[in-house]
Amino acid sequence: MDVMARIQAQVDSAPIVLYMKGTPQFPQCGFSAKAAQTLASTGVEFAYVNIFEDQEVMQNLPNFQDWPTFPQIYFNSELMGGGDIIVEMAEMGTLQAAMQEATDKFS
Repeated sequence: MDVMARIQAQVDSAPIVLYMKGTPQFPQCGFSAKAAQTLASTGVEFAYVNIFEDQEVMQNLPNFQDWPTFPQIYFNSELMGGGDIIVEMAEMGTLQAAMQEATDKFS
């Protein structure tokens, strides 16, 4: 399977997927840490991909949806954006509902 097909399979595999540097338990950059903490604060489950574990994904993900930076967050296979978008949604009080909606639609 080529790398773009693998990325597509990953974003299709769960309602919420976070591509990050490291893991939620051991993030390896501040932006990834903030994104993971913000998502986790909602209590809604999410999947993650540690881009350091797959160099092909790390190199090609920026071209997948034309988003150049990490982290990247997908809701129901749709790119929501980076960590700043998620933090903004949390501050506006819309993140938990959006995550729950994504989860409900996925089921």
